[in-house]
Amino acid sequence: MKVRVILIGIALCAVTGVAGAKLPPLPPADPVKAEEAKQKAAETAKKETELLAKYQDKAVANYQRNKGMPSAGQKTSEKK
Repeated sequence: MKVRVILIGIALCAVTGVAGAKLPPLPPADPVKAEEAKQKAAETAKKETELLAKYQDKAVANYQRNKGMPSAGQKTSEKK
């Protein structure tokens, strides 16, 4: 009985190791498609960078505009 459990455990470990191994992606068969995909990825990265910069600038402007102002839910403390 114990031998059977040990063999099943070893088999499961071996199967998990083989199934969990990450294989490298296959190279594209068509170099033209690969170049198009590379260009598309570059364009997407450029657009994402521009959007990130735009929204970072927007966040900075919002922070500077509202800096030092209490929010609507806060009460200002008055010194007497």
